[in-house]
Amino acid sequence: QVQLVESGGGLVQPGGSLRLSCAASGRTWSRYGMGWFRQAPGKEREFLAAITWTTGRTTYVDSVKGRFTISRDNAKNTVYLQMNSLKPEDTAVYYCAATPSGTSYFKTTYEYWGQGTQVTVSS
Repeated sequence: QVQLVESGGGLVQPGGSLRLSCAASGRTWSRYGMGWFRQAPGKEREFLAAITWTTGRTTYVDSVKGRFTISRDNAKNTVYLQMNSLKPEDTAVYYCAATPSGTSYFKTTYEYWGQGTQVTVSS
């Protein structure tokens, strides 16, 4: 059974940091890219970053470059999203997902999704 399980969300003050984790299981992931998305209330789900398991090649949306870092631990089949300098507008449910299309920006190319983890940035 394919599973992507996110963890690490929570409440953080503006300017703070969080690290999200996504544990992947149930299939061989080497041919997949892993992405992080988020969805705020009333908004579309938006792409944040992606990484390939094999080469570690990364892609970021411009709005999070320099603040968010995606990484992976192949031995643990886990992908991370380190988020620094968090802002109230980063409040959303964060999802990880898997795509056979490298580091695709497009959510329609992602085949597997986690259940999401809530991140709230507030003082």
